[in-house]
Amino acid sequence: MTDTATIPAPTPPQHPSAAARRGAVPALGRARAFTAWIDLRSHDDPGARSALRRGAGKPVDKAPFMHRYVASWLSEEQLRDRDVERAHYTVAALVASQRRDQYAAARGADGEHGSAADTAPLGQAGSDETDTTGTTTTAVLRPGRSLGRSFADGLAAGLREASVETRLNLLTRQSVDGLHRHLPGAVRQLRDRDVDIDWAQLLVDLCRWRRHSGAIKRRWLQDYYRTVQAGEERTAREADLHDTAAVTDDDETDADGKADDLT
Repeated sequence: MTDTATIPAPTPPQHPSAAARRGAVPALGRARAFTAWIDLRSHDDPGARSALRRGAGKPVDKAPFMHRYVASWLSEEQLRDRDVERAHYTVAALVASQRRDQYAAARGADGEHGSAADTAPLGQAGSDETDTTGTTTTAVLRPGRSLGRSFADGLAAGLREASVETRLNLLTRQSVDGLHRHLPGAVRQLRDRDVDIDWAQLLVDLCRWRRHSGAIKRRWLQDYYRTVQAGEERTAREADLHDTAAVTDDDETDADGKADDLT
């Protein structure tokens, strides 16, 4: 009887470990630097703007024209994490797909979440900064603004509530692939009304979606309904103040009329 060698089964691709993912996912400061730089390049360079826009809704392998602008921002660790890599390409395409007057650079300001003027791609994943003594310090950053908050702002900008809720709930039910597929339409709906989006926070959320989608969905929905309710309460208070002022004016008019009668 002839012995036959056992052929090992192919090893299935492994998703990065939790520890590896924490190292690959950019911190908010690094994400802000990346999105601000993409904003600036898209505003100043028509070629970059065109190349990045062509990647909207496409997987990384279908967007070779984007590598020139995105790849140098990614560390080796990030390139090994498909979710992190894809998130950078998706968000870069979304930033570039805005109208030219909507770029932070076009507004002549640093933008809501930071400036890219003195920033260059370094290919590093970390966001900690090192001072002149070699001590690592963490930059103090404003907390990110979730996509749910942007959808709530869309109501104030004139979007229909039913349409907004349908779109937001659709996004929260998506897998990683589905989310990347539906985001261009959702973002276009908001940006058509000039609703601001925190691109850096969206980038971080996309990177973490596979393992932490439950927490991210919860935050998006909570931010949406809390912002909507706060707006409704503010409107109600303003209406009460208006009514109170109107009643006061009427009382003063009646008092003046009675005074004239007595005279």
